[in-house]
Amino acid sequence: MTRQQEFTPSRRQFARLAATSLAVALSAASLAMLPTSAGAIGVAVPLGTASSYAVLAGQSVTNTGPSTINGDLGVSPGTAVSGFPPGTVNGTIHSADANSLQAQSDLTTAYNDAAGQAPDASISGDLGGQTLTAGVYKAPSSIGLTGTLTLDAQGDPNAVFIFQIGSTLTTASASRVLLVNGAQPCNVYWQVGSSATLGTASTFVGNILALTSITVTTNTTINGRALARNGSVTLDSDTITPSTCATGGTTGGTTGGTTGGTTGGTTGGTTGGTTGGTTGGTTGGTTGGTTGGTTGGTTGGTTGGTTGGSTGGTTGGTVPCPPVPCPPVPCPPAPCPPHPW
Repeated sequence: MTRQQEFTPSRRQFARLAATSLAVALSAASLAMLPTSAGAIGVAVPLGTASSYAVLAGQSVTNTGPSTINGDLGVSPGTAVSGFPPGTVNGTIHSADANSLQAQSDLTTAYNDAAGQAPDASISGDLGGQTLTAGVYKAPSSIGLTGTLTLDAQGDPNAVFIFQIGSTLTTASASRVLLVNGAQPCNVYWQVGSSATLGTASTFVGNILALTSITVTTNTTINGRALARNGSVTLDSDTITPSTCATGGTTGGTTGGTTGGTTGGTTGGTTGGTTGGTTGGTTGGTTGGTTGGTTGGTTGGTTGGTTGGSTGGTTGGTVPCPPVPCPPVPCPPAPCPPHPW
C-alpha cells in the first residue's frame, strides 16, 4: 500500500504535466502557421540567350486565338510555328535558325542547373494553400496546384525559388501563384521532368523549364516563360510576358549617376555662371572704368590743355582795338597811345 502511494502522482504533478502538454501543443500550432522555409538558398538559374524568349519549343509552337507574346518566340530543331496571326508576337519569331538553336542549347544548360541544385525540402501532392519562402523544393513525382500558392521573399528581392518536379506539373482552372514581400517572377523556376499543363484562366508566375511539352489552356497569364526542350508549346488566347530581374546596384547607380550628373551640372553651371558673371562684370567694370578714366582724363586733359593754351595764348596775346579804328599802322604790342581827340 505504501509502495503504491509512492508512485502515484499528486494533483500538483498532474497540473504541471497538463500545463507542459498545453505549451507544447500551442508551440506546434504556432509553428504550423508560419511560412514553410527551405533550409538552403537556391541560386538563380542562368538562362543565357533563352532569356529573350517568352516561348521556346523543340518541335512546334501552335496557337489558337488572340494570344499575346511579349518577347521572342522560337522553335528548334523543329520548324513549325502556326497561329500568328491571330496571335501577336511583340518580338522576333525564330524557326530553326542559329538564334533558336543557341537558345535551346542554353535552355538545356539551365534545365540541368536547376535539376542539379541540392534540394533541402520535399513537396508532394497539391501546393494550393501553402506559403513557401526562398529555397529549393523537390517533388519526386507529379505536383498539382489548386487555389493559391504564395511565395514569400521576406523582403529580399533576390530570393530564389526552385521547384524540381520529377514528372508532371498541372494547375487547376483559376489557380494562381502569388508573390509577396519583394519576390520577383524572374527568380522563380519550375524544372519539370516531363510536361506541364496550366489550367483555364489561371495566373502563373515563373520560368517553366520542361523536358517535353507545355500546354497553356484558354485565357491563362504567365508572368515568366514557357520553355520546352524536346516537345511542343500549345497556346490558346494566352498572355506571356518574360520577367527580367532588377538589380539594386544597377538601378541605384544609374539613378544616382543621372541625378548627380544633373544636379552637379545644374549647380556647377549656375555657380560658374554667377561667379563668372560677377567676376567678369567686376573685372570688366574696374578695368573699363580705369582705362576709360585714364584715357578720358589724358585725352581730355591734353585736348583741354592744348585748346585752352592755344585759345588763351591767342586771346591773351592779341589786344583788341577800341571801337574807333586805329590808324592804319598796326597796333604795337603795347596798348595804343591815347588819341588827341
